[in-house]
Amino acid sequence: MRIAAYGFRRHSAYRSAAIAGAFTNTVFGILRAYVLIALWEARPGLAGYDLADAVTFCFLSQAFIGPMQVFGGGLEISDRVRTGDISVDLVRPASLQLWNLSDDLGRAAYLLLLRSLPPTAVGAALFGLIVPSDPATWAFFAASFILAVIVSFGWRYLIALSSCWIIDDRGVQSLSLVMTFFFSGMVLPLNLFPGWLGTLAGALPWSAMVQVPADVYLGKRDVVEALGFQSAWAVALLLLGALVTRSARRKVVVQGG
Repeated sequence: MRIAAYGFRRHSAYRSAAIAGAFTNTVFGILRAYVLIALWEARPGLAGYDLADAVTFCFLSQAFIGPMQVFGGGLEISDRVRTGDISVDLVRPASLQLWNLSDDLGRAAYLLLLRSLPPTAVGAALFGLIVPSDPATWAFFAASFILAVIVSFGWRYLIALSSCWIIDDRGVQSLSLVMTFFFSGMVLPLNLFPGWLGTLAGALPWSAMVQVPADVYLGKRDVVEALGFQSAWAVALLLLGALVTRSARRKVVVQGG
């Protein structure tokens, strides 16, 4: 908790960036909403969503960009590899993975308040978003949201650790951005993907970051199945991250030797 609180305070220093991000998310959310309104008016009930579901999904996905770090990054591991500081991090008694996870949870909490809530409030004022009346739905959504952040961290941590071997991870980060953006549900709800592509997209970890928590909020997915799916990917990615961290302790390439 102390490290998470530290992460919250540290990221709160970048208030202007968060406000700019909130403004950008709001503008793009409005533009996306009008596109989806045109699509759903032409095809009512598409993918099992009505128009209100589709617009709410749009602003939920915009709200997830900051906390889930959909565009990648959010961790300093790559920079510390380039400076050589990672060699110190890897020999500290504190777990590199758990330290970064705690810091990332603090970052996500801060961005939830400053970057996620404003676009959602504007969307609610302009379009009348769906607001669950059942407290249980809010509790399940909160659990799904936290799991989504952990899955996002697990994936980004692995991408960042790749710099221990390849040093310059910009290519890997770019590929990760494309995969996350396309397969998370940011472009369109994954329910719209046809046949095997939809099945594959729904089974990949990126869907646990956007599509699943949005469906939990909208009541479009069985809660037990949704949380179980997210938990499975969270555990798998964290375990894999722990193994890669152990491997990095045995061999890491940093600039300068």
